[in-house]
Amino acid sequence: MPSPSENQSSASGRRDTSRPVRVIAVSSGKGGVGKTNVSVNLCAAMARAGKHVMLMDADLGLANVDLLLGLQPKRNLSHVLEGHCSLDEVVVEGPNGILIVPAASGIADMADLGRAQHVGIIHAFSELTHPLDVLVVDTAAGLHDSVTSFCRAAHEVLVVVCDEPASITDAYALIKVLYRDHGVMRFRILANMVRNEQEDEGRSLFRKLVAVCDRFLDDVMLDYVGSIPYDDYLRKAVQRRQSVVEAFPSSPAARSFRALPSRIEQWPMPRGARGGIEFFVERLINTDQSDLEPAP
Repeated sequence: MPSPSENQSSASGRRDTSRPVRVIAVSSGKGGVGKTNVSVNLCAAMARAGKHVMLMDADLGLANVDLLLGLQPKRNLSHVLEGHCSLDEVVVEGPNGILIVPAASGIADMADLGRAQHVGIIHAFSELTHPLDVLVVDTAAGLHDSVTSFCRAAHEVLVVVCDEPASITDAYALIKVLYRDHGVMRFRILANMVRNEQEDEGRSLFRKLVAVCDRFLDDVMLDYVGSIPYDDYLRKAVQRRQSVVEAFPSSPAARSFRALPSRIEQWPMPRGARGGIEFFVERLINTDQSDLEPAP
């Protein structure tokens, strides 16, 4: 496989770093709902669909994306923050050409970074030279500062829920904080580990979340993305340190993940910067300027 520095270039011979990158923050409000598995398999499905994909492990103190993919990176985000290397230098290539930004595991200080350090990480992405279509940010569970920082810096927030009362309650808490404190108004909802597809358990979970948001949060918009079935092949894939999309492509979960990229493709691309802290803000500013230029 080529190294990240040998990725495809544009037709002019230079890397195309001007086009917007779709940034999706995957969050959950609580742990135990399979959020990281969703992030890994979503990236695998998009890579199989021909997209240039990067996955950022944003659970900064308890990183596990590298473990799920059987990778052993020598550097991670802690080395970037300490000034030992650039963000480009910590990127490693995973299966199917997925680019991984690994975080540290077992380093308490990484879990307690301040807002300025989170902003520094977000700004560092504007310096990446890799051609990208999508950045998936696998956030930590809960309502840590890092979660809200990375979610509001993304263009889309994908909230993963499962059939547990605490999952719906904590997902609502996350949505409320991001809406009231940070102005995030649209959320994409994915039901995970659904056990009864015939009775449409996924949409039932979505309706429960809609009901509580409609009652207390006037302008919040929720969009149902789909559901991923409970599947023993997911556990087997984890044991193999592979995505289920790669290890067991005919499994029910893999088929459901492969259906997601076409739905995500229908989401509008970012058109210019919003004025806050965002990933790839320079590219968004360039988009703003190109919108002002007259057509040739």
